[in-house]
Amino acid sequence: MSDRPAAPVDPRTDWGLPAPGGMPPVAALDEVTTRVLAPNPSPMTLDGTNTYLLAAPASGVAVVVDPGPEDVEHLRRVEAALGALDAEVGLLVVTHHHHDHAAAAAGWSLHFGATVAAADRELAGPDGRLLADGDVVDVAGLALEVVATPGHTADHVSLRTPTGAVLTGDHVLGRGTSVVAHPDGNLAAYLHSLRRTIALGPDALYPGHGPELTVDAQAVLRYYAEHRAFRQAQLVAALDEGPATAAQLVARIYADVDRRLWPAAEASTRAALELLHARGEIAWHDGVATVLP
Repeated sequence: MSDRPAAPVDPRTDWGLPAPGGMPPVAALDEVTTRVLAPNPSPMTLDGTNTYLLAAPASGVAVVVDPGPEDVEHLRRVEAALGALDAEVGLLVVTHHHHDHAAAAAGWSLHFGATVAAADRELAGPDGRLLADGDVVDVAGLALEVVATPGHTADHVSLRTPTGAVLTGDHVLGRGTSVVAHPDGNLAAYLHSLRRTIALGPDALYPGHGPELTVDAQAVLRYYAEHRAFRQAQLVAALDEGPATAAQLVARIYADVDRRLWPAAEASTRAALELLHARGEIAWHDGVATVLP
């Protein structure tokens, strides 16, 4: 039987991050970035969806990233933050199609009279801007670099700001780790995107959920890579005990995790099994995984 792998240590443990539920609803993060927290907390969305307002100082125009859910209170909070910046909306950017990031995009496009930009045509709409890796979104003197980061979803993009921060959507979260849910999620693509993000050398990570990560962005990214390797090693070790379905593996490996998260864990486990099967490390047929001899 394989030795049980040791879990990597999350570097954020000693950072003094706000406790769950303790994030301020509005916060200025740097000279161009304001975060507005949507009131949709849950085990999956953590404190809620982070909507970001990006604006060059005194430009009068802001880019809104991830409008989030259709919620009147959230819209009013965003409008108040725009007022404090003395800015109107020049563009709406959506990092990926998940409802908690994108649901308000079409309505806010009409409300603010602003175009939607996304990597998915259906999400951007027929008159929207289709984003591709390496594009530069330049709005009123603010240049944002588009970085394709598929894996969490096929259409996921991140944005690098002139301050050196990267808005990561659900690619990297402020707490815990991102879900890569098979079949929309692809772990091989996710790991490639993670390596690309590490290579960017960001000074800070502004996630789609949870607090901003400003102490040591590279340490968090390395931890994310180590965590994925750890989970894969866990699966192989668990399969040494005999063939198992994804659900059975979750029950073994995530026994001490909130059961409300087990469905997401099972989807991520399926993505990991697909990758291990593609690498020739296990057999994965008819929903049952087996260690190869």
